[in-house]
Amino acid sequence: MHRLTNQVRPYAWGARTAIPRLLGVEPDGTPQAELWLGAHHAAPSTVHCEDGPRSLPGLISDNPHRVLGRRTVERFGGRLPFLLKILAAEAPLSLQVHPDAARARSGFEAEERAGIPLDAPHRNYRDPHHKPELLLALEPFEALCGFREPAAAHADLCGLACDLAVRLREDLALPEEGEALRTALTRLLTLPEQERERLIGDFVREWSTVGTGGSHRAIVADLASRYPGDPGAVAALLLNHVTLWPGQALFLPAGNMHAYLQGTAIEVMAGSDNVLRAGLTRKHVDAVELLDVVDFSVLPIPYARPEHLDGRREFRSAAPEFALHEIGPGRLTAHIPGDGPAVLLVLQGRVELIAEVGQGMTLGQGESVFVQADSGPVKVEGHGHVVAATVGDL
Repeated sequence: MHRLTNQVRPYAWGARTAIPRLLGVEPDGTPQAELWLGAHHAAPSTVHCEDGPRSLPGLISDNPHRVLGRRTVERFGGRLPFLLKILAAEAPLSLQVHPDAARARSGFEAEERAGIPLDAPHRNYRDPHHKPELLLALEPFEALCGFREPAAAHADLCGLACDLAVRLREDLALPEEGEALRTALTRLLTLPEQERERLIGDFVREWSTVGTGGSHRAIVADLASRYPGDPGAVAALLLNHVTLWPGQALFLPAGNMHAYLQGTAIEVMAGSDNVLRAGLTRKHVDAVELLDVVDFSVLPIPYARPEHLDGRREFRSAAPEFALHEIGPGRLTAHIPGDGPAVLLVLQGRVELIAEVGQGMTLGQGESVFVQADSGPVKVEGHGHVVAATVGDL
């Protein structure tokens, strides 16, 4: 087992106190949006070894079979297949979608052939991997997730007479649900530049005075005030509004349109940073690419249900790269499976880690470790709240 030092991502939407509070450091007044625990090249963790600190990717590359385990290497190659994060959102994230594995690979290869630098602002694919993700709320967490029935959005637009509302009602009245949603979103993301500001402005003004919209009323108005003229604010009408309570989780597969609005949560995902954005951002938006990736199915809200196993709550999904384990809060006695590598983070309290092979370790709030596959299962004891990521399906 190796203690970790992890990198904070200072995105503009980040909260200023949540991550510093977890880590036990003074806030510096800047947004601290995500804490990354893993080996992704954009922000790799540092492991503390007997001979000194080194990068986690470096530790893995020296002996992948020992560090990751034979079965992990055979299935995913010599890389850590998951990434664990703390996400702390004070303001809404971009409206976005993630590609499936085939699209990520082909998109990455095409941009490599085109010579687009990995850090270029207009680059869509920063690695060749997909990014399904699971989010576990640590406090009340607001999100937009997946498409609701077009009839519900159509009903919210009744009574609005502006040009954009009239056109969207026509789109949403199409008989096939997927086509109705595709037509409406395509209209919003491809509004003529010379008309966009007027059409969005007229819609928002009328929506604020006439629209009903239930919970979407306040959401659309808030997003429009943060991003004037951005069609993503209106596109929020097409999505389900979800409130997660602590301990509730969502699984977001490829193609699921979503936007996180506010709150603090744990995220675990396949080890990728591929994001296609539809709006609510100052970053690059590629409407053509995004519309080809989005899944326009109307589906139930994708809650992830845990299984209670050996003192922990285990969240699995259709993604084989990861599983998420929650232990506590409260008195802890649990085991983390030992089939592959694990990353463990203490959210609260103090715990003892006892590995099947090697020395034990004591961790306090905000501290984290990387557990090599050759350590075997790890027993967790103490009092507090712990999360761990492991490979999902071996």
